[in-house]
Amino acid sequence: MSDKLRWGIIGPGNIAKQFANGVNHSKLCKLVAVASRTPGKADTFADEYNIPTRYTSYEELIADENVDAIYIATPHTQHPEWAIKCAKAGKHVLSEKPAGLNRYQTEAMIQAAREAGTFFMEAYMYRTHPQIAKVLELIQGGAIGDVRFIDAKFAFNASGAPATSRLKDPNLGGGGILDVGGYAVTFVRLIAGSTKTTQSINPTKVKAVGVIGETKVDDYAAASLEFSGNILAQVATGVCVGMDNKARIFGTKGSITVETPWVPAREGGTVKLILNNADGEQVIEVTTDEYLYGMEADTCAKAIAAGKQQADAPAMSWDDSMGTFAVLDEWRSQIGLVYPAETPEGCGPISGVSPLPPREDHNMKYATVPGIEKPVSKFIFGCDNQVDYYHGAAVWDDFINRGGNTFDTAWMYRMGHFERHLGNWMKQRGIRDQINILSKSAHTPNCDPVNIRKQCKESLERMQIDFAEMHILHRDNLDIPVGEFIDVLNELKDEGYIGVFGGSNWSLERFKAANEYAKANGKQPMTIMNNNLSLARMVNPVWGGCIAASEPEYLEYLEETQTAHMAWSSQARGFFTDRSGRDKVGIDPHLETPWYSEDNFKRKDRAIELAKEKGCLPINIAAAYVLCLPFPSFALIGPRTLHETYTTMPALDIQLTKQELAYLDLRADSPK
Repeated sequence: MSDKLRWGIIGPGNIAKQFANGVNHSKLCKLVAVASRTPGKADTFADEYNIPTRYTSYEELIADENVDAIYIATPHTQHPEWAIKCAKAGKHVLSEKPAGLNRYQTEAMIQAAREAGTFFMEAYMYRTHPQIAKVLELIQGGAIGDVRFIDAKFAFNASGAPATSRLKDPNLGGGGILDVGGYAVTFVRLIAGSTKTTQSINPTKVKAVGVIGETKVDDYAAASLEFSGNILAQVATGVCVGMDNKARIFGTKGSITVETPWVPAREGGTVKLILNNADGEQVIEVTTDEYLYGMEADTCAKAIAAGKQQADAPAMSWDDSMGTFAVLDEWRSQIGLVYPAETPEGCGPISGVSPLPPREDHNMKYATVPGIEKPVSKFIFGCDNQVDYYHGAAVWDDFINRGGNTFDTAWMYRMGHFERHLGNWMKQRGIRDQINILSKSAHTPNCDPVNIRKQCKESLERMQIDFAEMHILHRDNLDIPVGEFIDVLNELKDEGYIGVFGGSNWSLERFKAANEYAKANGKQPMTIMNNNLSLARMVNPVWGGCIAASEPEYLEYLEETQTAHMAWSSQARGFFTDRSGRDKVGIDPHLETPWYSEDNFKRKDRAIELAKEKGCLPINIAAAYVLCLPFPSFALIGPRTLHETYTTMPALDIQLTKQELAYLDLRADSPK
C-alpha cells in the first residue's frame, strides 16, 4: 500500500459524490479509480473529482493493482455481490449502507472479508464524527445519569418520487427502514450500551408498525425497542413523510438532544448538542475542520494501516452491522415487508455465483454408504432452523460451496416449513441431482406404519422431489413389532420413494431385532443408525424419547457391523464452547440438563488440551471425535450462521488416533 490509502469507487451516483468530495479533503486517502457501467458516467465523475483512472466495468476496477480499497455505492441489492468479489480479490471494502437487504447477505459480506483477511465496514459515516464520541463521553461521565429512554428519527418526504426510483422500488430494496431507518437503529443500539462501553448492544424485544405503500415498500414506519437495564427506545423512519430528524436521550438526571445526528457538518464546521440537567440547559459545540466523508475514509485507513479488519468503536463493527440487521429484519417482518430478492423466485446466490462446483480449496470429506450412488459428505446439514427462505438459501449455498452435499430434514420440523424452503432452494438452484436427502417420518405420537407412509410421501411433495436417498424413522414405538416397520420401509423402497433407511433414537436391542427380521424374511435391513453421538455423554435426553449411541455396546456393534451412524447433536449443542462451564451452573438449562456432569467436563478439559496442541478450537476436537470413529460416522450440524459453518469446517482436517479417541472419552489416561 502507498503512503495514502488508494480508493476506487463502484457506482458513481449522488452519495458517491459526497464520498469523493470527502476523500479529496481527507488526510490519509486518495482517489485513484472509478467504475460505472453507464457509458460516459465514469469519465464525467472522474473529471469532476480529479480521479485519474476510469473503468466501464466493475471487474476491471477490482482487478486494478493500484486500488487498495473500494467504496461500493451501487443500489442496495448490488452491495453483497460486489463486496464479496472485492474481498476475494484482496480489496478492502467500505459498503454504503445498508450493507445488504438482510442480516444473512450482510454476514456473507463479512465472512468473505474474514476469510480473505481484508477490511470491511458499513458506511454509517456519522459514527466517525467527533460528535458521537462527545455524546458517549457525556453519558459515560454521568451527565444525564442512567439512560432510560432514547428517541431517534430519520425520515424525509419523497412521496413524489417515481415508482422506479430506488426509494420506491422493492426490486432495489426501497422504503425507509433500509434507506435511513438503520441510522436510528444504529444510534439507539450504541447509546443503550454506552453506560459501560462504547460497544452497541442488541434489544431484547422489538415491536413494530408501518405503512406499506402502493409500490410495496414501507412509506413510513416506527418501532419500540426494549434493552436490558430497563432502557426503552423509539425509532421512526420514512420516505413519504418528513420528521424532525433529531435524536434524544433521556436519563435519570437529564437529557441530551442531538440536533443534527445523521449528517453532522458535511464539509466541516460546528454542530451543537443540547444538554439539560441540574445545571440547566447547556449548548455544547463540537467543531472540526475535517469533511464528514473524509473522516469516514480516514477511519478505514487507520484501521487498515494497523492491520485490522474492522474499525474501532464507535465506528461500525461487524457485530454492529449484524445486530442492526437483526432489528431491521424483525421490523420488516412484523409489518410484512419481504423484497422480491428474498423470495424463492428471486433469491439468487448472494455472491452472484452458483454454489456449484464447490470452491477449489474446500476440505469436505466423504464416505460411501452402501445403497447410495453418490458419496455422502461427512458433515450433514440439519435443516431445522431456517425460518426465512433467504436464511436457508444463504447457509445452504455456503455449505454446497464448502463441499457439502447431504441434507437432513424431517416431516415434523415446523409442520414442513423447512422442507418447503429446502425444496424451493433445490429447484431454484437446479442442484437436486448433486445432493443427498435424508428425510424422517414417524415422530411420536405418529410412529406407526400408516403415518410412515403418509409422512414420507408428504415430505417428498413438500420438497418437490420424488425420491429421498435416505429415510429415517424419527422415533421407535415399542407397541409395534419391528417387522411392521421393516415391511413398510421396504414397500416404500420398492415403490421408488426411498433408498436406504434406518432408525433414529432406537435402542440397540430393537435395531438388531429389526435387522434379524429383515434377514429372516429376505428384506432390506436398516443400514443407518441416527442416534445422538458426541464426545459428551448425554446425561439426560435433549428431547423426550431421545437415545444416545455413545455407550460401549453401541460403539462395538457399529464397528463390528460397519453400520453407518449419522449423529445428531454431534457437537453437544455448544457444550464444547465457552457457553458451558463448571462456573456456569444455572445459566442455561438447555446445556446444563443434557450435558453437565463431571465426566463430561473432564472430556471438555481434554478437548481443550488437544485443541491447544493441534491449533484448533475445542469444538473442532469434539466434531473430529465423531468423524474419526472406526465405522462410517457422519455428523449432523445445524449452523445458524455462515460463521458457525466456517468454524466447524476445521474438524475435517483433524485426524485423531485410536489412542487420542480413547483419551478423549476417558478410556485412556494419556493421548500418547
